[in-house]
Amino acid sequence: MNQSQHCLGKVYLVGAGPGDPGLLTIKGKTLLEFADVVIYDALVSPQILELINPQAEKIHAGKRRGRHSLLQEETTQLLIEKAQNHAIVVRLKGGDPFIFGRGGEEMEDLIQAGVPVEVVPGITSGIAAPAYAGIPLTHRDHSSSITFVTGHETAGKYRPSVNWEAIAKGSETIVIYMGVHNLPYIIQQLTQAGQSPETPVALIRWGTRPDQEELIATLETIVQKVEETGFEAPAIAVIGSVVNFKSRLNL
Repeated sequence: MNQSQHCLGKVYLVGAGPGDPGLLTIKGKTLLEFADVVIYDALVSPQILELINPQAEKIHAGKRRGRHSLLQEETTQLLIEKAQNHAIVVRLKGGDPFIFGRGGEEMEDLIQAGVPVEVVPGITSGIAAPAYAGIPLTHRDHSSSITFVTGHETAGKYRPSVNWEAIAKGSETIVIYMGVHNLPYIIQQLTQAGQSPETPVALIRWGTRPDQEELIATLETIVQKVEETGFEAPAIAVIGSVVNFKSRLNL
């Protein structure tokens, strides 16, 4: 992907946060207001999209399971092309660009193509959604460790699978991104590795948004509850005793 073309502008990989526009950083908001081009993902909330410069070119490159608008390679090539003719090109991603957001891949390709790039971090849903649900990921009496893990792995990745056994034995709180579809397999792996079937689980959908939904259960009952309620992605899962604080804090 080496390109020797002169770049007029710079690409900013901006984290939009989990949905609540109040959680967008000041730097991210400023870039949206002055952007010439914004290429955004499906999980960016409508309220944040309203902050984009009205004169900016807006391109939807959203990726949702089974409904991919642009291939990753096409998105990166588009960023490179737009940087040739525009000063401020924003790649707007839900959450944080470097937390399961493919920001590292895009940055690598942009640098290889000679395109200036800067990352503007965002608040990731794995932190924000539990907080809005009243679930502290750490607590001196319950959890001193957290593991963030994807429940939806890419074929041909750097290793064949997540080491669920190591996660089950090595972390007191587990936060799983994009795990609803593979939940039965994940639960099976965790229980086989020694996690108690009574371990609390919280699924949080559309975290920090007005329509945030939560489903509370245990490793033993969560799959059945998902089937009974029709609970769907996008959602994160929080596994561990800290989930019990949801009822204690009465949020």
